[in-house]
Amino acid sequence: MITKKMEQALNDQINAEFYSAYLYLSMVAYFESLSLSGFANWMRVQTQEETTHAMKIYDFINERGGRVTLKALAEPPAEWKSPLDAFKAAYKHEQLITARINDLVNLAIREKDHATNAFLQWFVNEQVEEETSVDKVARELKMAEDAPGAMLMIDRELAGRVFTPPAPQGE
Repeated sequence: MITKKMEQALNDQINAEFYSAYLYLSMVAYFESLSLSGFANWMRVQTQEETTHAMKIYDFINERGGRVTLKALAEPPAEWKSPLDAFKAAYKHEQLITARINDLVNLAIREKDHATNAFLQWFVNEQVEEETSVDKVARELKMAEDAPGAMLMIDRELAGRVFTPPAPQGE
């Protein structure tokens, strides 16, 4: 059984994960408006990942006998100054999500909720990957800042990203 405090914190994280998906979907629309279909694809995959993260937490709450309560999502930004600015914003957002996951782990430890702590370790590892992948694109964009040809090469590279659902818990 999950404690009410942990249940509330995980419900808040579901909201944060769905907001992440909403933010990245807004970035998809931004990149599509610039005819950068590779960038749009990369963010569409990111949107799918964030939705999957939210649903992992959703399912976990139910498995532990808790109650999922969904909340309204805040409106995400719709414009950025540049593709680099969008990826910098995505990186900053991933850092915020990492801090939230770390806070959840700390709460699980304080609550002596070992099952939730074990569950959250997947997210701890996932956030390392999330921050690294967004930062990599941002660094490439920084190098390509004044080179339209390089921007198109990055766009083509990002077009190849494919969504791969995570393995079920415990595998």
